[in-house]
Amino acid sequence: MGMDEKLAIAQGLDSLGVDVIEAGSAMTSEGERLAIKKIADSGFKAEICSYVRALTADIDTALACDVDSVHLVVPVSDLHIQIKLKADRESVVRMAVDVTEYAKDHGLIVELSGEDASRADQDFLAGLYTAGIEAGADRLAFCDTVGVLVPEVAADIFSRLSRLEAPISIHCHNDFGMATANTVAALRAGASQAHVTVNGIGERAGNASLEEVVMALESLYQIDTGIRCKDIYQLSRTVSQMTGLLVAPNKAIVGENAFTHEAGIHVHGLLADTKTYEPMQPENVGRKRRIVLGKHAGRASVELAMREFGLSVTSQQLNQIVTRVKELGDKGKRVSDVDLQSIADTVLSIQMEPKVKLEELTVVAGNTVTPTASVKILLAGNERLEAGVGVGPVDAAINAIRRAISGVADVRLDEYHVDAVTGGTNALVEVWVTMAMADRKITARGAGADIIMASVEAVINGINRLMRLEEEEIARCRKA
Repeated sequence: MGMDEKLAIAQGLDSLGVDVIEAGSAMTSEGERLAIKKIADSGFKAEICSYVRALTADIDTALACDVDSVHLVVPVSDLHIQIKLKADRESVVRMAVDVTEYAKDHGLIVELSGEDASRADQDFLAGLYTAGIEAGADRLAFCDTVGVLVPEVAADIFSRLSRLEAPISIHCHNDFGMATANTVAALRAGASQAHVTVNGIGERAGNASLEEVVMALESLYQIDTGIRCKDIYQLSRTVSQMTGLLVAPNKAIVGENAFTHEAGIHVHGLLADTKTYEPMQPENVGRKRRIVLGKHAGRASVELAMREFGLSVTSQQLNQIVTRVKELGDKGKRVSDVDLQSIADTVLSIQMEPKVKLEELTVVAGNTVTPTASVKILLAGNERLEAGVGVGPVDAAINAIRRAISGVADVRLDEYHVDAVTGGTNALVEVWVTMAMADRKITARGAGADIIMASVEAVINGINRLMRLEEEEIARCRKA
C-alpha cells in the first residue's frame, strides 16, 4: 500500500478504538518511512509503533519517523538463534538488553518481543523477558510465529508469564486455523494485549483476526473491548479494497455469507426469533441480514422475499414460485433478487417495461489509452448519450451508465464478483453485482462470453430493479 492507503487504514483503526497501531517497519523503504511519519504526525489517539530488529540503526530510523513506540523483535527459539542468527542464547539476551536500553534512552516505549516463542525453551524465554524488564522494557510480547500453539498450552504459558513485572502481549499466526482460539485463551489466562489484523491478513495463513477476537470477547465472554464494533465491517471492506486481498465468503464476522441464510428451516426460525440461527445481531458489526434463494429455499424464505417486494401471493402462487426457484437451484444457480422478481412477474402475469434499456455500447481500451466507454440508453423512453472513463473497460462502462441515469437515480455499485462458468478462452462468465440506492440493496447477475457485456447486463438489471422498488414504495406510501 502507498501512503494514502496506509493513512486511511490508520484513521479507520484509530476511529475503531484500537490502542496501538503498528504502522510498519521503518527499515523497509523510504516510502514506508514517509507513510509511518505521516501516520505518527496525524494526531491519532492510538499509540503509533514501528517494528524494529535488535539493531540501534533500526531504532534511529524509527525515531526519525516520530513514532511513540517500537516493537523490538528478537529470535528466542534455538532453531532461529542458531540457524537464522548463527549466534547463541547469551548474545541474543545481550542484544535485547542493549537495544532496549538504547531505545529507552531515546524516549521510546519498548515492547520486547520473542520471535518463535512457542518453540523456545520457556525458562530461557522467561529469563530474557526478565532481563528486558530490568533494561526498561515497558511491555513484552510472545510470538507464535508459525502457529503451533494450542489453546490449553497458551493458557498454561500465559498464566505463568503474566506474573512477570510487565504486561505481556500475544501474537498468533493462523497456520492451523487456531489463531483466534489461542489469542482468546492467552487473554483469558493473563495476557493484557493482543496483536491482531483486520481480516486476519498476514504472512502465510495470516494472523489473528481483529474482528474474530473482538467479537469473541464481546459476545461470548461479555468483555467490553472498547472497540466500536459497528464500524468493524466497513473497515474490513476498506482494507480488502485497498490491499486487493479478497475476504473469503465463509469468513467469520465479515465474510459475505456470515449473516446470509438460505435453508428453509433456518429462515423459518429467523422469522420467529433471529436468535434461533444467529449467534449475534448483524447490526452489532455494521452488517445486515441477507436471505438468499436456491434449492434449499423454503416457503418461508420465498414468502418473506415476496413481502419485501410488496407483492401479495396466494398459497398456490407461492407454491409455483418456490418450485421455479428450486428448479434454478438444482441447476447450480444462485437466485438473485432480479431472478426472483422475474419468476414472480411470470407467475402473477405482471408485465413491466424496464426503465433502462441499453441501445449501444462502445468501449476503447489499451496499454496507452485511458479506458473509455460511451453508451446510448433509453431511460423511461427518452434517449440519453453519455461517456465515462475508468481503471478498466468494465469500470468505464459502468461509470458511463451511472452518468447516463444521474439526476434520475443515484445508484452505486457496492460489490462486483465474476465466476467462470465454463473453461477455455471463450469461457462463459457469470457476473454478480450488489447495487444500492439510498439504504436499499439488491443483487443482480449477467452472463455471457463477453465480460463487459455480462457486467453491463448485471448492472442494468440491478438499476431496473432498484428503480422499480422505489416506484412501488412511493405507490404504497400514497395509498397509506
